[in-house]
Amino acid sequence: MAVYTQVSDEALSAFLAAYDLGAALSFKGIAEGVENSNYYLETEKGRFILTLFEKRVNAAELPYFIGLKQHLAGKGYPCPQPVMGRDGEALRTLEGRPAVIVTFLEGLSPRRPNVRQCRGLGEGLARMHLALADFAMTRENSLGPKAWAPLWAGRAEAAEALQPGLSPLVEACFAALDTSPAFDGHLPRGTIHADLFPDNAFFLGDTFSGAIDFYFACTDALAYDLAVCLNSWAFDEGHASDASGLEYNYSKGAALIAGYQSVRPLSGPERDALPVLCLGSAMRFFLTRLADWTSTPPGALVRPKNPLEYAARLAFHLRTTKAAEYGLQGV
Repeated sequence: MAVYTQVSDEALSAFLAAYDLGAALSFKGIAEGVENSNYYLETEKGRFILTLFEKRVNAAELPYFIGLKQHLAGKGYPCPQPVMGRDGEALRTLEGRPAVIVTFLEGLSPRRPNVRQCRGLGEGLARMHLALADFAMTRENSLGPKAWAPLWAGRAEAAEALQPGLSPLVEACFAALDTSPAFDGHLPRGTIHADLFPDNAFFLGDTFSGAIDFYFACTDALAYDLAVCLNSWAFDEGHASDASGLEYNYSKGAALIAGYQSVRPLSGPERDALPVLCLGSAMRFFLTRLADWTSTPPGALVRPKNPLEYAARLAFHLRTTKAAEYGLQGV
């Protein structure tokens, strides 16, 4: 979450007039994240989140994201639910941006997830996949394998400037991905979150209480979603000045996988493909971070995330070939 577009008091008042939420009592920008403008909103009727859509979100795809959250809420899955205006519509325009209000979700995002939270996250991810099994809408993964080569094109020099030897590492990862069938569409597919980082998951203590920020959700391999979570939950952060010090935490990874499998067991092909799926998901986030790092002007409101954190993950996955090394039991 972040704030790119400022909302005036007058514009907010006019916007809320379309709802039965009463007057605004509190309105504050949320600084975390890099994609959309988000505000904490409290009205006479309760607490909400107001999102103005920026950057990578295609306005034509917003009905998909709204429908997805409505579907999950209808299944009892804990996630923010879009709030309808008096006209029955959730999507409106504010300050020239598409905008939506969603319900407030209780809980806290873990800054340093523990093993119990990793297991809860795995269970929550699998429950999400099952709840979305009959979701009829589809969306292509716009940041899937087809996008990776274009994102890398022309950025080898920038990668070398960040860390000598990084460009050959990326090329080696591309070669490994190109020779693998993991992304050929044969694995079980469905609707995935595709961005379930710790800051997009809420907990009450160690108990998973819900997921937010579904604006990268798409139709793709279910096990790829698990790989995204292993990358974002099961690595221990090194010092800020030494991103290459990241290490895979086997206990966290094993707990996350076990939690997922307690709800939705992986198929044999999914288990076999897990290392390459982890490599691919690390490539996706490395490349988008590298693109942001090289294109964001100095002094920008939101500082892009360091791509070197995902370069360290790429190096780990490139030398890891067995799912058992990630904590998958029984292989």
